[in-house]
Amino acid sequence: MIKLLFFGRLGDFAGDVAPQIEATEGLTPALVRESLAADYPALAAELSQPQVLVSLDQRIARWDQVISDGAELAFLPPVTGG
Repeated sequence: MIKLLFFGRLGDFAGDVAPQIEATEGLTPALVRESLAADYPALAAELSQPQVLVSLDQRIARWDQVISDGAELAFLPPVTGG
């Protein structure tokens, strides 16, 4: 299983998303985003923004990085500071 986390405003769009998904061979964050698009088009649109980052096990990852079973996949919105 892969644990899904949505931070900041992304969490508002992911209200009904299951907190875990089944791990499959070759699964990447981009494929997870695509699978969410059918049921959550607004969330998928937000995740497609170029400023959104993904994290695997608390490390910034690429959208094409393969996800291991038992991993934590987090989606991070753009952050500003002051």
